[in-house]
Amino acid sequence: MRANAIARLREGRPLVEGVVGYDDTVMPQIANAILAGHDVILLGERGQAKTRIIRSMVALLDEYMPVVAGSEINDDPFHPISAHARHLLADRGEDTPIEWVHRSRRFGEKLATPDTSIADLIGEVDPIKVAEGRYLSDELTIHYGLVPRTNRGIFAINELPDLAERIQVGLLNVLEERDVQIRGYKIQLPIDLVLFASANPEDYTNRGRIITPLKDRFGSQVRTHYPLDTELEVAIVDQEARGFVDDDLNVNVPGFMKEIVGEISQLARRSPHVNQRSGVSARMSIANYETLVANATRRALQNGEREVVPRVSDLEAIAASTAGKVEIETIDDGREEQVLDRIVKAAVLETFRSRVRPEHLGPLVQAFEGGLTVNTGEDVPSSEYAGRLAELPGLSGVLSDLGVGESPATVASAMEFVLEGMHLTKRLNKDAIGGRAVYRGRG
Repeated sequence: MRANAIARLREGRPLVEGVVGYDDTVMPQIANAILAGHDVILLGERGQAKTRIIRSMVALLDEYMPVVAGSEINDDPFHPISAHARHLLADRGEDTPIEWVHRSRRFGEKLATPDTSIADLIGEVDPIKVAEGRYLSDELTIHYGLVPRTNRGIFAINELPDLAERIQVGLLNVLEERDVQIRGYKIQLPIDLVLFASANPEDYTNRGRIITPLKDRFGSQVRTHYPLDTELEVAIVDQEARGFVDDDLNVNVPGFMKEIVGEISQLARRSPHVNQRSGVSARMSIANYETLVANATRRALQNGEREVVPRVSDLEAIAASTAGKVEIETIDDGREEQVLDRIVKAAVLETFRSRVRPEHLGPLVQAFEGGLTVNTGEDVPSSEYAGRLAELPGLSGVLSDLGVGESPATVASAMEFVLEGMHLTKRLNKDAIGGRAVYRGRG
């Protein structure tokens, strides 16, 4: 594993594929841990790619590895440690059968739960083998647990604090002495593995804790984090969001709508009304994006349109995908909805200010002050927006700022975004009725 990591670093290749935003923070620490031969615990809130990083470590193993045929714990043909492999080599010598194990089979993983037992992780006497006629003193009666079965590989324990403290004690020898102890058997299995674990910060979870002796035996503790800016948030969404291919639908999500989705998560992580110890997972951005596209798809189908382009009015739909992923600090009647609504509006405002130049808005403001009104809403077809484009002087310059095309659906999306941004910057009044809105001048 270390040799393959060295090769990747020399070639300038990343240690982990498909993880965005950790190149200058988390990945150097993981590289150091691997080069130092350390076991690693990844500490961070939910949705920070801890499990993905751990699973990606498998790519650093050799693609195939020789083991003694029939071995339950991946015995090295030159250094067997189990009774089965030792007996087989003693009997067959150079003719001992060999199997080649792919690296995907050299990864073991266990989600720590309160009911996890020592037998699950380390091993136990197999009553079936005893019933077959073996003596209890025979090492061959042992049923190996997940840890020894991952010998010469990588073993991962997710949510380590949830593991009962008495079970955590069973891992002390694995990390320090590199052996396992199974009941009263006088055996020593000098297993060769790297142990990765994930955990939430101790001040977040009250379900359990990592005992001090076990924490002390991890060579490195690496702190993960959420995306540091909206650009990285959008990059994660682009990579992770599920896309569906429909022959009769063309999905096009403008950059400013993606930015709003990413900004919502960024603002939620800074909001004093959101429990920051619980965290705001990157999964929220992904789920919000998918919900936004889904609502736009439903609207397009109802309006008989083939082009699916999300609008600001579609943002109301993300309440369903947001509510379960944030914990509001103070919950009164309607409080949660108000907090989320303010975050969404702030995200639209921030994106509007970063993408639209104020000098393009003067003619639009004058047109509205002259009595112009525009109706928007989920039931308004894209063609109606496009038909009013000529009535909105200066809008073409704004569309250029936003980098959108001239199809009716993209024009509709850009128009709603500009109108909402002008309302949030106090340039227009807005009358919201149900799912529709009317934008008008402030006079």
